[in-house]
Amino acid sequence: MKELAFRQVHLDFHTSEKIPDIGSRFDKAQFQEALRVGHVNSITVFSKCHHGYTYHPTEAGVMHPGLSFDLLGAQLEACREIGVNAPVYLSAGHDERYTRLHPEELLKLHPDTGHDFLKPAFRHVCLGGPYLEVLAAQVEEVMQRYHPSGIFFDICSVMPCYCNNCLAKMEAAGLDPTDIYDVLKQGEITYANFTRRMEKAVRRLDKDTTIFYNGGHILRGRRDMAHRNTHLELESLPTGGWGYDHFPLSAAYARTIDMEYLGMTGKFHKGWGEFGGFKHPNALRYEVALSAAQGAKCSIGDQMHPSGEMDMATYRLIGQAYAELEQKEPWLTDSRGVADIAILSSESVTAGHNAIADTGAARILLEGKYLFDVVDTQATFSAYKLLILPDVIRVDESLCGRLQAYVAAGGKLLVSGRSGLWAERDSFALDLGVTYEGEHEHNPTYYRPLFDTLNGTTNYVQYAPAYTVKAVKGEVLAQVVPPYFNRTYAHFCSHHHAPAAPDGWRDGVVLTENTAYIAWDIFEEYGKVGAYHVKELVCYLIEQLVGEEKTLTVGLPDRGVVTLREQPAHNRYIAHLLFAHTTLRGERVEVIEDVVPLYHVPLAVRLPEKPTKVYLAPTGEKIPFTYESGILRTEIEQVYIHQMVIIDFH
Repeated sequence: MKELAFRQVHLDFHTSEKIPDIGSRFDKAQFQEALRVGHVNSITVFSKCHHGYTYHPTEAGVMHPGLSFDLLGAQLEACREIGVNAPVYLSAGHDERYTRLHPEELLKLHPDTGHDFLKPAFRHVCLGGPYLEVLAAQVEEVMQRYHPSGIFFDICSVMPCYCNNCLAKMEAAGLDPTDIYDVLKQGEITYANFTRRMEKAVRRLDKDTTIFYNGGHILRGRRDMAHRNTHLELESLPTGGWGYDHFPLSAAYARTIDMEYLGMTGKFHKGWGEFGGFKHPNALRYEVALSAAQGAKCSIGDQMHPSGEMDMATYRLIGQAYAELEQKEPWLTDSRGVADIAILSSESVTAGHNAIADTGAARILLEGKYLFDVVDTQATFSAYKLLILPDVIRVDESLCGRLQAYVAAGGKLLVSGRSGLWAERDSFALDLGVTYEGEHEHNPTYYRPLFDTLNGTTNYVQYAPAYTVKAVKGEVLAQVVPPYFNRTYAHFCSHHHAPAAPDGWRDGVVLTENTAYIAWDIFEEYGKVGAYHVKELVCYLIEQLVGEEKTLTVGLPDRGVVTLREQPAHNRYIAHLLFAHTTLRGERVEVIEDVVPLYHVPLAVRLPEKPTKVYLAPTGEKIPFTYESGILRTEIEQVYIHQMVIIDFH
């Protein structure tokens, strides 16, 4: 299969059957002009939408009643003429027309689920019933009629379902429908059967067509599910509730599982299907650059008007970002990430429970300007100088052996909370210099550092759970300090919680030669609360463990992003420096508007040999540098949204 295109558009077209004259203003030349203005080289177009109607003649489904010609065929022809790739979209989990005809096949998320057909919203159809073959016939028809380069299936993931069909299957398999884990087991079976059937429908006619099943999130630790796709599309609309730190976390895992991936954002101010919603051009420029810096191709979501006319304002907006990306592509192709640190994903180990710990850890590393990946237990730990086990990573014999071997070979561990405990008992499997006594009886507690900090030695409140441990070796760097009492109706003080008690402290942070342990769910704390002293503590420990061995340091502010990628075929490294000023608008919508340039940004990179030249891309401007004791040092005169620094060994 050929590589993914860098500059994609996902052209939503969910159109009510109540709207007439569908596609009446579609014009091939105007469609092509929009793609040219947008610098688009791939666009996903619709066969069937959530409303359940197709946009082409069909025997396997029902063509939209307001459409009088083959709109999909016309779009595909227009794309072929100008060399634009065009995967085809089919809604899988939503089919409003079908569910109204067959309400017995609706997905039931709970035994008591009712389906309110007065509510203006799409309902899920169960993918384990007769609908599966209906959808397969629609896919086969699209493949036979159009031979598309790709198929995009939407609204499909592992879901609990209590419909009569799923209940019967559970009973036949000896599963208990009152046990949510058995219900989810049936959901896994349903999803696996669905993906196998869809792959068969596609592959019967073309072995090279790309396939992607969109469920809105790539589950960390579920490589089996990821590899049912030919590639990954990481949906992440910053203004739609995801925020600007969601995509770097998602990409940090995707790049470790040997699959091509793209970042999917949107031109909308908020989220999908927002007619008339527009980002500021600077926001889209930043989001596209962020995808590039994380090793991803890019897809921008749009929604076509029912008339079929492309909105030129949208494609002028997209074009501003994609014109820049097009110039940068020579330094992006076939690159791989460089990372010093790996976060062992809490989501991957605990089946999604407490994944906020992943978020907190990633935010600290992003803000601290560390090069990192997010990994699962199948990863090669030896590729990293430091492995972080955030909050909830209990270990079994196999994982314990791998972690012990990693440390014995020189690797470092940063562990917090219940991480490092045996899976089946409350004692440490790993030698972290502490013994475990249980969860602390108080919440919140206080953190008292015993090293120099920005605000000095005092008691800092910690809202996440604390744990009672005792240091048996190493250096105690902080203490857990209890409050006078927990807050109850009978015992409360002031507005929030009781102050720190004058005694009763316990060991809180312990550093040994190869490990650091923190006796709080520290990454959950940062994910939820974001207090500076938490980041300060974690960054201090990272510096103690691997600071002298870091590959890169850079003088960017906390909202800045840095990555380092290697292009082996060109014998060069690319440092990506990004910065955008974000602000909250409305009801916590995070937006980018003004560009705030940064000047004289220092950059240092540890390298095995002296490079021949350092320059900026895509301009080619050479910049001076020094190389001493294995470290390249240079200064970037200006960072304006995104700057690529090329370190060349030719």
